[in-house]
Amino acid sequence: MNKYDYDIAVIGAGCAGVVAARDLSNAGHTVVLLEARDRIGGRTFTGEAFGRQVEFGGGYAHWTQPYIWRELQRYGIGLNPPTEVDKTVWFADGKLHTGTQAEYAAVAEPLLTLFFNDARQWFPLPYDVNAIDTSELEKQTLRDRLDALNLSTYERDVLDGLLSTLVYSWDEQGVAQILFWAATYFGNWGAFFEVAGSWPIAGGTQKLVRAIYNDSGAELRLATPVAAIDDQGNQVVITTQSGEKIVTKKALVAVPLNVLSDIKITPEVNKPVQDMIDAKHPMRTAKLWARVRGKIEPFVAFAPVGQNPINTVRVEYEHGDDSLLVCFISDESTIDVNDVEAVQKALQMFSPDIEVLEVASHNWATDPFAQGTWVHHRPGNLTGAAPLIRKPHGNIYFAGGDIATMTMGGIEGALESGIEAAANITHAMAQKLAG
Repeated sequence: MNKYDYDIAVIGAGCAGVVAARDLSNAGHTVVLLEARDRIGGRTFTGEAFGRQVEFGGGYAHWTQPYIWRELQRYGIGLNPPTEVDKTVWFADGKLHTGTQAEYAAVAEPLLTLFFNDARQWFPLPYDVNAIDTSELEKQTLRDRLDALNLSTYERDVLDGLLSTLVYSWDEQGVAQILFWAATYFGNWGAFFEVAGSWPIAGGTQKLVRAIYNDSGAELRLATPVAAIDDQGNQVVITTQSGEKIVTKKALVAVPLNVLSDIKITPEVNKPVQDMIDAKHPMRTAKLWARVRGKIEPFVAFAPVGQNPINTVRVEYEHGDDSLLVCFISDESTIDVNDVEAVQKALQMFSPDIEVLEVASHNWATDPFAQGTWVHHRPGNLTGAAPLIRKPHGNIYFAGGDIATMTMGGIEGALESGIEAAANITHAMAQKLAG
C-alpha cells in the first residue's frame, strides 16, 4: 500500500494555483501548495512605490468576468473606477497628434472594425475554440493580418499604436488569439479593452489572492521551486530543486507556460504540447510606473511598436501634488525602466514638458519564475497545443492563465483554469474511490 505525503500537490501559487488549492482542500483533500517565490500571487504583484500601493503585474477586473466577479463578491472586494480621460495623444506617420477621445475614435474605430470584422466568424462559439476549422487562420501572424489591410502609413501607425500594449512581436504572435479575445466580447474590441484594462481591484490583487488562500486548508510552502514531477502510475513523486521528494496521488502544475521547460515531467507530454513548451510564448513586454511633477491633465497616449520605447501611457492617479502614469513597453529590452532620464525622454514624445521624478517596475521577462508577461500564443497553439495541455496527463494536470479556455492571459483566465482543473481532479478521485 502506497504512503502518500498529501493527496495532491499544486505547483505554483499564482491565481490559478491558489484557487485550485482552496477548492481541492475544501473538497476534503490534503493539499500542499509549492511556490518558488517568497510570496503568493504569481504575475499579480501588489507592491510599494512612491509611498503607496501599486500593481506591478495584472491588476484589472470587471463585473462581466464570471470567475473573478464571483471571487470578488465572495470576499466582499470591489473595484475602483478608472480615472476619466478625454485627451488623447497618438504618434502616427512621423507626427504627434492630439485630440479628444471622440476625435481619436473617429480615426481608430473604422480601423479596428477592419482588423476584427471576422472575429465572430472564426470563433462563433468562443467557449469552444475548435467549433469550426481555423487551420488557415492559425497559420497567420499579427503582421499577416496588418499587411492584408493595405492601410496608409498613417492608418497603419494608428492601428499599430492602439494595439501596441498587447504586441511584443507582430511576426511571432498569432492573429487567432487576438481575434478570439475580440470574439469573446461580441467582436467588439472596445468592450474587450475596457474589461481587460480599466477597473483596478479595490485594495489590490494581493487582497483577493490572500482572501482566497486564507479560505483554504492547503499547506503553503514558499521558496520551494520544483525540479521534476514523475507520474509512476500509483503515485506522483515531486522533486524540489533542493532534492526533497514529495509523494502524492495527483499533481496540478500551475506555473507560467514559459517556466514549464524548467521542470522535468515524466512521462513526457505529447509532442505538440512539448513543442509549445520548448518554443515558449513570445511576450517580453513591460509595465512601468512613473511619478511626474504636477497634477497634469489626464491623457492617454499611443505609439507604434518600435517607434518609441514606451508605447502606451495613461494618467492613472493623482499622487499628492504629482501624477502617476502607468506605461506599457512592447519590448522590455528597448529601455532601462530604472533610468529616470531615459523614461522622461520617451514620455516627452507625447508631452514635451513632462518631468519624471521617480520610476518603478518589475521585469517579468528576466524573472526566472515568469520568463515573460501574459501569454500570446504563437500561430497554431491557440487551437492546437493549448487544448491538449488542458487534458489530464495521467495523474498530472495543468492549469494557469496562459492555457485558459476563454480568457487566456489574465486573472480571469487563471481563476477559470484553476477552478476547472480542481473540479476535474476531484471528479477523477471520486471516480477512483467508487471503483
